[in-house]
Amino acid sequence: MTRDIAEVPAVEVIVTVAVNLMSAAAVKLGLTEDGAEHKDLDEARKLVHALAGLLDASTTEISSFHAAPLRDGLKSLQLAFREASLVPDEPGQGPGEKYTGPVYG
Repeated sequence: MTRDIAEVPAVEVIVTVAVNLMSAAAVKLGLTEDGAEHKDLDEARKLVHALAGLLDASTTEISSFHAAPLRDGLKSLQLAFREASLVPDEPGQGPGEKYTGPVYG
């Protein structure tokens, strides 16, 4: 069933978009069963950065009930990106770290 967009609460839209960004980033990081077949760190960087920006901008709009697991997922993706990079970014320079601050393992 398709719901009319007017009926969908903003929090649900934000969380859905965040989960889609997380899923796409995981694929581009090669974290799926197909792994290396879809791995593209340039694309992953863009997706992780966009996710961090969305979460930063919406922190006051969504409850910590929704935000906490999304932030945990973002950190996991940032760490996975760092591990997958042949030449890791300097702390604070990785994808999304502009919004989250440096991410350490």
